[in-house]
Amino acid sequence: MPARRAATVELATVVLAGGHESDGGRDLAALVERRPAANGPTVRAAAAPGRQLVEAVRSALAAADGPVCVVPMTLGRDPALVADTARALRWLTAGEGRGRLTLTAPFGAAEHLIGWLRAAAGAGGEGAVLVTAPAAGPFEDAELFRIARLVRQYGRHRWVEVALAGGDPDPAAGAERCRLLGAREVTAVPASFGPALRTALPGVRDGGPLLRPSAIAGVVAARTAAAVHLLGHGEDGIAAGLDAEHGHGYAHSHGPGEGRHHTHPHGHSHQHPHDPAHIPH
Repeated sequence: MPARRAATVELATVVLAGGHESDGGRDLAALVERRPAANGPTVRAAAAPGRQLVEAVRSALAAADGPVCVVPMTLGRDPALVADTARALRWLTAGEGRGRLTLTAPFGAAEHLIGWLRAAAGAGGEGAVLVTAPAAGPFEDAELFRIARLVRQYGRHRWVEVALAGGDPDPAAGAERCRLLGAREVTAVPASFGPALRTALPGVRDGGPLLRPSAIAGVVAARTAAAVHLLGHGEDGIAAGLDAEHGHGYAHSHGPGEGRHHTHPHGHSHQHPHDPAHIPH
């Protein structure tokens, strides 16, 4: 059975769906057509949800006979990406994608991002960590501040601040705040798939990418393997993806007769010990 599963995964084609954490998928270009690891899937394209993603998926379906797996490339701050991707794929599963197209669990969750940022930040001391990301919506940006606070709480740095490219505070203002707080050095670390700094800042060290391409590829392969296994049992992940935005944004109340208890789909709110995205605290 293990050999059969590995062969199935090896035949899978992957399309990466990118949102604000990857500049609409453009920061994922290094993964496309990358030589797959042994028994790993081939990443064919990276695209933003909508027409671009649908065209990429249709092309993947036409190019091979194996399963096509779409991975929502969020680090845990873009539930809208998951839902938008599910909506884009839903009608394809009723046509040429029936039985072959699946939406995987998201690449990462907030708890993964906290661990990745702690690892990328390295040793502590009198330096500050400036967590950078492209500005998104108010809730996504607020989530980044929450994550940065937890990185500081469970990390080894005295200061962990946030900067939003195209937002407030921007990287220059974030670096200045670090200096005013007393930091002797500032290291920028990205909470995204892109670089920590699009433009160099005086006195700020670029901490490099959050994850190496090989590490990203490993997580993508794990998400794909799980999705291919579920597809064999008739689960394509679309229904779970459509529910991804539940609870995101402004709080809401339920009217009379509406359910108050919700069951969240498998794979979207927990992690397994063998998950390659997991970094122990």
